[in-house]
Amino acid sequence: MPTVSANGVDLHYVQEGTGDDVLLLCGLGDDWTAWEAQVGPLAERYRVTVVDNRGVGLSSLPDGEFTVADMAADAIALCDAIGISSAHVMGFSMGGAIAQELAIARPDLVRSLVLVGTWAYSDRMFRNFIESSIYFAGLADDGEKFLMYFLGTTYSHAVWEDGRIDAFARAFLDHPHPQDIEAFQRTARAILSHDTRDRLGAIAAPTLVVYGEEDIICPPRHSREIASLIPGARLVGVPEQAHQPFQEGPAAFNELVLRFWG
Repeated sequence: MPTVSANGVDLHYVQEGTGDDVLLLCGLGDDWTAWEAQVGPLAERYRVTVVDNRGVGLSSLPDGEFTVADMAADAIALCDAIGISSAHVMGFSMGGAIAQELAIARPDLVRSLVLVGTWAYSDRMFRNFIESSIYFAGLADDGEKFLMYFLGTTYSHAVWEDGRIDAFARAFLDHPHPQDIEAFQRTARAILSHDTRDRLGAIAAPTLVVYGEEDIICPPRHSREIASLIPGARLVGVPEQAHQPFQEGPAAFNELVLRFWG
């Protein structure tokens, strides 16, 4: 799988399909496989590129602290390096925060924007959740127990009750390139200061904001705020799903996005 050196980072990416470009951006702790249910279907119509953020998957982790804007600069540098001049940009959770910074910094790169389960401002409640996760990650002597703690906030009640949570957890535990604790903690610290509220009004690209109505990490109020600040943004709530509706109901999610791009 290809890797490019861009913005001082060795960035691993996956690319499939032909046509107009789609750039997919991942959340905290996730590599490209988080979008696995989207890559194939979307690649039937588009050239789909998914990047591993710094410090996850096969991408390197430079020394020192960094910010969401730094990760957006990584994605921009990757696009420039591999010849993506304009793309439908879609990000979930932290990837949605990265997508916001990318759209503000390089509007020429963004043909449209899809923001899933994300936030514009790390308020006190959100920071408490992230800081607690950083703390417990450092204490955990059982990776599976920490994972189940974190996944408890990620997926809906239905996913836990019907057993799908076991498959999601197993995919994390069996991952050949798991993110280590330091990388998780440093990346989590990067999102504590995220705040685009005073700059979202500059985004002119057509924007779709999607949220799960059972999202605990980024409750619907975050998505409503984003949609109110981006001119013309469309807001869609998904009933009975949580932080990652693209995984909980991939077929319906893919159809929603394809209709928006169409």
